[in-house]
Amino acid sequence: MKRRTLLLGAAALAAPRITRAQSKTTLKFIPYADLAMLDPIATRNYAVRNHALMVFDTLYGIDDQYQPQLQMLEGDLVEQDGRQWTLTLREGLRFHDGAPVLARDAVASLRRWGVRDPVGNALFAAIDELSAPTDRTIRFRLKAAFPLLPFALGKSNSNVAAIVPERLARTDPFKPFTEVVGSGPFRFVANEQVAGVRAVYRRFENYVPRAGGTPSFLAGPKIVNFDRVEWHIIPDAATAAGALQAGEVDWWEFPTNEYWPALKARRELMVEVLDPTGLYAFCRLNHLNPPFNDPAVRRAALAAISQADVQIAGYGTDPATWRTHVGFFAPESPMASPDGMDALREPPDLDRANRLLAASGYGGAKVVMITTPIVPSLNAAAQVIVQAWQRIGFNVELLASDVASLIQRLSNKGSIDAGGWSAETDSMAGIAALDPISNPQMRGDGSAFGWPTIPRLEELRSAWLTAPDIAARKEICRQIQLLCFDQPPYIPTGLALQPTAYSKSLTGVLRGVPLFWNVRRV
Repeated sequence: MKRRTLLLGAAALAAPRITRAQSKTTLKFIPYADLAMLDPIATRNYAVRNHALMVFDTLYGIDDQYQPQLQMLEGDLVEQDGRQWTLTLREGLRFHDGAPVLARDAVASLRRWGVRDPVGNALFAAIDELSAPTDRTIRFRLKAAFPLLPFALGKSNSNVAAIVPERLARTDPFKPFTEVVGSGPFRFVANEQVAGVRAVYRRFENYVPRAGGTPSFLAGPKIVNFDRVEWHIIPDAATAAGALQAGEVDWWEFPTNEYWPALKARRELMVEVLDPTGLYAFCRLNHLNPPFNDPAVRRAALAAISQADVQIAGYGTDPATWRTHVGFFAPESPMASPDGMDALREPPDLDRANRLLAASGYGGAKVVMITTPIVPSLNAAAQVIVQAWQRIGFNVELLASDVASLIQRLSNKGSIDAGGWSAETDSMAGIAALDPISNPQMRGDGSAFGWPTIPRLEELRSAWLTAPDIAARKEICRQIQLLCFDQPPYIPTGLALQPTAYSKSLTGVLRGVPLFWNVRRV
């Protein structure tokens, strides 16, 4: 893979005029994307998720072992064989406007979240009654035991179950609110936001961290050491690299792979993978149109793909930066299983894939792979997959477009001739692939992009939610994986271990997604 030459001087000159970093009170950060919305349930965009984790809080918080811990809560009580949960809010919690956080705020927030989030959908399907008997008490009465309730309310992946004031929670779930009032450790400074340029946050002086314990991902005390955090939107990689190396910013969330060697060579910078679950890559298939409405054709398409080729094209030849032999659950997940993994041969047996395609009865229906050059790793993956499919006999073409056109086409359920599509490459946080509920692609009810309808998959997902223990959940996930290899809802294409880069003057950077508490400058 060719690497662009890093012109340090030119990049530094091209960087926006940001005041030099290294302030004891201000941290400057380059996110991977602009803050498109302010409402945490309006989109699954990860920049919005990271924004939400700063300004809102959640009832539970997931630790770095992916276990839920009490966060806004003082305690929880489970009764009636798991059919009643009583949660008690900690004392002293306040919203950024000074109002106390009350149980009715939490109830209204959860009801709104439950309409939009897949895990919330499943939880609310099990709820008989959700109420606020007192100002600090939240009560769930359930139709049946739901042992994963703390996981649902504390999950780290989009959409987080953020607690907002009741008046904001009354907003239509499908109409994003624009006023940001949370109770998290940072306040959003709306009058300093400039779309496409910056977003600004200030420490919330009245935030009450949990007492005791050790910070661990989203759990434990959230101690803020910076008065101000600035997000600087710098979409050009060369400019971002120059700004970090010139000391104009402290932290670049996702440096592109051609700059990793140069950044690692700088003694004043730390380049490391904070999230061991990585970026879970996949090829989305449209189940509404031929030929991918046929599971036999989907199996042939899966058999042709080399995860190694996809990852090398997107992230380079160093195998330390990616993983292959990745099934339908992220490798870090306790739900991952070896069963069915023979389908992911490396290198793939193209003769076998060709035979599978011929046996499926594929008649040469046109396949359109859509992509955008704006995301180099995904564009490269699309090219690799198209070449593999052409080798085994698919009539496939690659259609590149801008992001807006790609999104518009993805929403089109029509035929190819009517502007529809067949396949596209994408990735999501590996955290989302730890289980069958968090993964928005692992749906069998026709609701996910690609619109797969696999009733047995929905049955198994529902069973996983009510399974009594981890052994039972692992067995269900083994069955899910075997089903997904037989009737692929999508094709897993590997896992990228995306590093972040930040100044060594920062210490206390937590594992996981970018978090801005516990961090301080030395």
